[in-house]
Amino acid sequence: MDLGLKGLKAVLAGASKGIGRATAEALAAEGCDVAMCARGQDGVDATVASLSAKGVKAFGQAVDMADAAAYGAWVKSAAESLGGCDIFISFASAGGGPASEETWKKVFDLDLLATFRGVQAALPFLEKSAHGSIIAVSSTAALEDFFGPQAYNAIKAAVINYASALSQQLAPKGIRVNTVSPGPVFIDGGSWDMIKTHMTALYDQTVKAVPMGRLGTGEEVAKAIAFMASPACPFMTGTNVVIDGGVTKRVQY
Repeated sequence: MDLGLKGLKAVLAGASKGIGRATAEALAAEGCDVAMCARGQDGVDATVASLSAKGVKAFGQAVDMADAAAYGAWVKSAAESLGGCDIFISFASAGGGPASEETWKKVFDLDLLATFRGVQAALPFLEKSAHGSIIAVSSTAALEDFFGPQAYNAIKAAVINYASALSQQLAPKGIRVNTVSPGPVFIDGGSWDMIKTHMTALYDQTVKAVPMGRLGTGEEVAKAIAFMASPACPFMTGTNVVIDGGVTKRVQY
């Protein structure tokens, strides 16, 4: 299937590793030009080099996404560097952890507010696109109980709510907004890798709870995101796509 991504422009925030990096690679493999940012310059440089090797235009910069002014300026400069923005996705996350005021503030800033700020900065460019698409990144932690009351779970639920309402507002402008909610995904050096090493019993328990008997991969989620974001999926908007190997037990209507 031709996804129709060749020549389109994607701005990806927080995409030097994990699902974000895998998505950047998947989009570039389809011929999509990609701009990305992350906190570490080394990760940015490595990602840009890998994307450029696929024959697409790639642009990267080290940015602190908690700095509203710097982040907004980067989204604008990234879109200008690419010659437009057809796809916007923010992957940045503060992750989970015990509830505290500091944790709540960090998760709010990176998981929700950075998504909102990025969308606002990208909108003038998305409105000029014939294939405008926004993907919000949530989690199955937003859907069912996951390690008790945590900021991460609640804020990821807010991301779904925000994206749903945004999809209604932007649909008349031809901009689609969808959400992806991955279940446990194993990334080398990521949180589940750390859990496997230091909390083996919890890791094994989690794998056992997945009907497919394993954790997901960043590439599996990335391929779904690429399809959702692409012109090959023109009538999907306001949808939350769960990719979890069946770990959530709710009935999905």
